[in-house]
Amino acid sequence: MADAVEGAGRAQAPGRRKPLGSGESARPSPQARRAAAASLIGTAIEYYDFFLYGLAASVVFGPQYFPSFSPVAGTLAALGTFLAGFLVRPIGALVFGHFGDRIGRKRLLVISLLTAGGATFVIGLLPTYATIGVAAPILLVACRVVQGFGFGGEWGGAVLMAVENAPSRRRIVYGSLPQMGNPAGLILATAILLAFTTLLPTDQFQAWGWRIPFLLSAALIVTGLIIRVRLRESPAFTHARETRTLARFPLGELLRAHPRELVLGTLVVTASPSVGLLLYVYLIPYGQQVLRLPVTTMLILAGISGIGLILGIRMSAVAAEHLGVRRLSVCGLLAMAAWAIPFFLLFDTGSLPAAVIAFALFGLAVGVANGPQATLLAELYPIQVRYSGASLALQLAGVLGGVIAPLASTALLAATGNGLYIGIWVIGISLISLVSLVYLHTGAGVDASESEQGAALTGAP
Repeated sequence: MADAVEGAGRAQAPGRRKPLGSGESARPSPQARRAAAASLIGTAIEYYDFFLYGLAASVVFGPQYFPSFSPVAGTLAALGTFLAGFLVRPIGALVFGHFGDRIGRKRLLVISLLTAGGATFVIGLLPTYATIGVAAPILLVACRVVQGFGFGGEWGGAVLMAVENAPSRRRIVYGSLPQMGNPAGLILATAILLAFTTLLPTDQFQAWGWRIPFLLSAALIVTGLIIRVRLRESPAFTHARETRTLARFPLGELLRAHPRELVLGTLVVTASPSVGLLLYVYLIPYGQQVLRLPVTTMLILAGISGIGLILGIRMSAVAAEHLGVRRLSVCGLLAMAAWAIPFFLLFDTGSLPAAVIAFALFGLAVGVANGPQATLLAELYPIQVRYSGASLALQLAGVLGGVIAPLASTALLAATGNGLYIGIWVIGISLISLVSLVYLHTGAGVDASESEQGAALTGAP
């Protein structure tokens, strides 16, 4: 594997740190398997909360919380509350990252699950504008902000628990499991919302049926907590704590010693959340209002793209174990750029078979880009600032994608009336990530001895 990694650009020049996957162990310990399961299930729950809000913002929140607006303006206002959660996510990354680098990953994963999941449950109980007036959208935004804060700390901790506990030759595959939580949460949220929109008359769904998927998050939270409280701390962090090499102020150390990795790492991972949000959030009202497709059709298409995303992540992560993070990331970004125009040519026909092909292949392309990203970010930073660096890079990318995607798409469509121009924007953002990847030194953040320490602590031979 070392030869393949070196050829893919992940091996380091003499004197540089070795990548996380440089050890010899390949057999997972029970702790590694528990960490992998906890990371996948926990992120799936968090993404269920995340996508449920986004989907509900597209189909429910406009008339329920912004009834004085026109249908289009109400949808945009509801999506604006969705963006509010994005803006607070970097703050969550800073807070959770600081304490995750100081006191450990496990405790912060439990707190992030309770924070984001609790806010989702409360949304299911919120009165609407018709009941309490302007206080309703204010409370909705407050819940979304709390949800975004918790979500900002979730991904980094989940990835590090998976990667730092993984067998050395399976780090990329283990790191891809939290990435699979993204489409798993999307599919779960889409399926539950689709079930209620199908089984209930429209007036009943709008009146009370939409609340049930939010209230169901309580059961998911309990499931996630049962799994996470049984985890031990990651071996890499345990060793750093025992040798007293932790940073006193991780954020300051990150900004002082690793600004290049933070900026380039953020830009490298900006394209996939931008395109993902385009698929799963913005294009739902676009399909309804511009192409006149039923909401159930758009939810089915979102679920199909989620299945493509899972397949892409899995294939990409397995291939990256042999070909390297860099090569597979390049393939994914090029695939997103190449499929952007054909996607809209197919989707804008209004044909359901064409739309299925368009969404499935776009999900697959985004998945190929997503597969190696978790390990790529984890390997950029040393253990002392890894939680802070990986979390902040991804959440800053999420802000860029979450803010730019709907604003750029809305502005381009309003100015041109043609979805193809949104495709051109997708090409542009994909190329920005691609160029940033060229200048990024992947695998630069891990000490040469770390994989050996990790193998010993997980009990692998």
